[in-house]
Amino acid sequence: MIPPSQDKAAKPDIIVLDQVTKRFPGVVANDSVSLTIRGGEVHVLLGENGAGKSTLIDMLSGVQQPDGGRILVDNTETRISSPRHALSLGIGTVFQHSMLVPSLTVAENLLLGAPWWQRPKFAELRSRAAAISTQLGMSVDLDALTSSLSLGEQQQVEILRAQLRNSRVLILDESTSMLTPQGIAELGALMRRLADRGQAVIFITHKLKEAVDFGDRISILKLGRKVGEIGPDHMRSRGEAEVISGVVELMFGKRSGDPETVQHSARHVPASADALLAVRDLNLAPAPGHPGLATISFSIAPGEVLGIAGIDGNGQKQLAEALAGQLHASGSISLGGTEIGGLSVGQRRVAGLRYLTDDRLGEGTVGSFPVAMNFFLKEVGSPPFWLRGFERRSAIEERAVELIKQFDVRTPSPRTPVGRLSGGNIQKVLLGRELADGAKLIIFNKPTYGLDLANTLAAREMIKKVAAQGLGVLLISTDLEEILALSDRIAVMDAGRIAGVVENADNARTAVGRLMTGLAA
Repeated sequence: MIPPSQDKAAKPDIIVLDQVTKRFPGVVANDSVSLTIRGGEVHVLLGENGAGKSTLIDMLSGVQQPDGGRILVDNTETRISSPRHALSLGIGTVFQHSMLVPSLTVAENLLLGAPWWQRPKFAELRSRAAAISTQLGMSVDLDALTSSLSLGEQQQVEILRAQLRNSRVLILDESTSMLTPQGIAELGALMRRLADRGQAVIFITHKLKEAVDFGDRISILKLGRKVGEIGPDHMRSRGEAEVISGVVELMFGKRSGDPETVQHSARHVPASADALLAVRDLNLAPAPGHPGLATISFSIAPGEVLGIAGIDGNGQKQLAEALAGQLHASGSISLGGTEIGGLSVGQRRVAGLRYLTDDRLGEGTVGSFPVAMNFFLKEVGSPPFWLRGFERRSAIEERAVELIKQFDVRTPSPRTPVGRLSGGNIQKVLLGRELADGAKLIIFNKPTYGLDLANTLAAREMIKKVAAQGLGVLLISTDLEEILALSDRIAVMDAGRIAGVVENADNARTAVGRLMTGLAA
């Protein structure tokens, strides 16, 4: 564990956020958040998906402006109007995904943003870069093509770029998410050296072990609010286990005032020697932007809801698409005792495996097509709705009317373009399409994302009914309350692996929270 900085002298306040609020349509992303960013400290921001971390960073970086409250820089109220303005104030940001141009050399990337009318000052760049790299213990090859660098090396380049611009505050946004363990340790050591030079480092992570190891101060966000802060004195005087226990309680303790009314009640899942779905050693190579899948194995019994929890971007979508056949993964996928791993998307659908995507408009529907046609997009060319290649419009509309009534789709007509419907009604169209005619196992990927309360509760009730009918359910969600309300067992994904599986009992919230933050259950 890297020791926190010692308070040899009072550390200066560089940035103060005073009751900062940011609203978007239908959501308060930050609700009266107050933080103080001090020089010489690594200040960790912890929180689940949707906690408000990214919005807060956008405001400090000049990408967004607050709707309420104040931001003070050097004790002066300041409106950070743009990223360029943020840089001029000494605020540099290293985002989760690289902002470097891969086809340029490191030196060329470092000079981007310089006045266009001036000749590039390569000699000066090399001199300053060498001095900063030596001070911070970095090794950066200015002549290397950026695309040839590892993710850790690219991060060093971005940190160097911030230092070249005289940053006093360095924001690291989920910077360890794609790094190796060695790369994470090196980044932690680099943060400490920056803090020892008097800089403020804001480190955004969802890994609790990293927060405790690297941070001097930890602030916890939940649902857009700051729910707690652990300062240097507390972190030094308490043991690591006590600090971790306190943070887990703040992050994952039951939220007061939640609109959630669905309560999980243990139901009898029939014991079966043959699981409805059995997945063994599923592997998928990583690619830019996702970690792939590594030896994924699990099973789902008839009538069981298996929840997949985890911070977004840890392979959940790739798992869903691999099971549905949209991505080719090695390993075994068995449905009802029959191997389906070699089948196409359409063949898996016929076998009874159905997938409700989280991208309702981009992937799940064709917005300009009528509601009726969207019910049958996955059956184009097949009888009874097509005959010898010709569409049977009357048969399509007749069945669509039945599904509209069955799933309570609020639409003026079966011929209304589906893109004109609300998000909740589009989700009902997807439910009608996937649950009809021969479904055995349903994969729900973020089924209530972006829905209002009424449609959220309706979707959750539908999931309960599906399981009650004996169908298997794989429920992928970043909403922990939803997972706890609906699941019989909960698997937590982290970096493309299943970190652990938890029975949904009294201690499930804490156990899942620990797994989500990189700790053992």
